[in-house]
Amino acid sequence: MSHSKRTPTLLPLIATALALGGCASSSYNANPARDTAIGAAAGAAIGAAVHGSNRTHGALAGAAVGALGTYVWSSQMAKQKQQMEAATKGTGVQVTQTADNQLKLEVPSDISFATGSSQLAPGLQPILSRFAVTLNENPKTAVRIVGHTDSTGSDAINDPLSVNRAASVRNYLVSQGVAGDRVSIDGRGSREPIADNATAEGRARNRRVDIFVGERAGY
Repeated sequence: MSHSKRTPTLLPLIATALALGGCASSSYNANPARDTAIGAAAGAAIGAAVHGSNRTHGALAGAAVGALGTYVWSSQMAKQKQQMEAATKGTGVQVTQTADNQLKLEVPSDISFATGSSQLAPGLQPILSRFAVTLNENPKTAVRIVGHTDSTGSDAINDPLSVNRAASVRNYLVSQGVAGDRVSIDGRGSREPIADNATAEGRARNRRVDIFVGERAGY
């Protein structure tokens, strides 16, 4: 089959697979076996479509498969989300389930770090202590911590500052018994704002740490 004839067949299958993945992650009903099966079925559909096609389309489909079924939203993940919602109530921390079935904690600057500092604020430590307990109760999960800054200052300042903030969170979690090899860190500097840096309120929202927790399919 020629390249031009295969592409129209591939695209609907990828769209179908992405739709299936979206159905699995848009809301939670405790059925991790189902969620894993949906991801596997979607991947199989794409794999069948790209068999024998060129490397470019194979890579694109492979990326789609990688985005599907990577994480499962198990009953333990749902329990951890409920625990963290209770632990952070009234603190300003946002606890959500992402589209790819990760638990996300968005920690604002007013309880995390002083301006220009990577030292943990006292208000964040009790939250991280409770978070560490939930992580130790679910050792299947991996943790990714991403630091962010506002646009004040240069990249030469903001990039290492964002990494150092993420490292401070990781170090605290490790001090609470979380295995260090479960936790990765990253810093995005000011490159991923969630609010307008032209206002003081917006800059405060952009100075944050995002923590992601994922339980991999097939663990």
